[in-house]
Amino acid sequence: MSDIERVIIVGSGPAAHTAAIYAGRAELKPLLFEGFMAGGVAAGGQLTTTTDVENYPGFPDGIGGPELMDRMRAQSLKCGARILTETVDRVDLTARPFVVVTASGEYRAEALIVATGATAKRLDLPGEQELWQRGISACAVCDGGLPMFRQKPLVVIGGGDTACEEASYLSKFGSKVTMLVRRDVLRASAAMQKRVTENPKIEILWNTEAMQAIGDTALTGVRVRNNTTGDGRVLEAGGLFYAIGHTPNTDFLGGSLTVDDTGYVVTEPDSTRTNIRGVFACGDVKDRVYRQAVTAAGSGCMAALEAEHFLVDLGGAE
Repeated sequence: MSDIERVIIVGSGPAAHTAAIYAGRAELKPLLFEGFMAGGVAAGGQLTTTTDVENYPGFPDGIGGPELMDRMRAQSLKCGARILTETVDRVDLTARPFVVVTASGEYRAEALIVATGATAKRLDLPGEQELWQRGISACAVCDGGLPMFRQKPLVVIGGGDTACEEASYLSKFGSKVTMLVRRDVLRASAAMQKRVTENPKIEILWNTEAMQAIGDTALTGVRVRNNTTGDGRVLEAGGLFYAIGHTPNTDFLGGSLTVDDTGYVVTEPDSTRTNIRGVFACGDVKDRVYRQAVTAAGSGCMAALEAEHFLVDLGGAE
């Protein structure tokens, strides 16, 4: 492609669309690549796999995840963004203008905003696909307070800080929370271990792995196996929550940006600036702590404003 874009945004979730809205209103004419089933998830990101969103400001009665993303996409277009349903295969950030490569060709940009998110790790259990968001979730903070989980026995898979935090959170809503830990120890910090072991509503099953999600139209149980004795049984469960980590969607970057020990893009403190001048990262691709739609949207705003300031300074320098 011969034209040089002022800013290209890669991603399709709250961070990407908030960046597109702000960049569009700044008359930067942003080009957004929303991907085509990138990372196995439809355009719109993780919220497209969520039924009811009750903690996004402005929707007191809640809103469906896909509907929320449809609204954000429509607002991006209204504010002047152009959206291509293509997946970015690779980028070249060795010189500016940066090069973004898709199946249709090469695109060049003076600034790049990376907002590709992180994909929750799954176990691909038998029954998981059919019962996803019908009792199975990868975000207790997002979904745990929904009516379908209240006063139900709930199961959390994982043994790290996130698993302990999610089990503690779910104990406010469920009748009981069972943690499945495949080893005989928790990997969590001492403080988090203390929190779950002292919570009377939380039970830990050591050396235990999930084998199957059970239910017809909704989850009713989880088949588990003790990996030491080989004994199996079915736990009654109205909810199953994965807390086994996320994988930041950064493969297309080819190692060009600095990442931390778990793969999240590293940005400057209180900023979305990366180690390459003119490249910004926002949303879950750089957030290993909160991973919420509202925090992603906030960092998308930051990225667009910082990209705008960068382009202003760039113009002055030139």
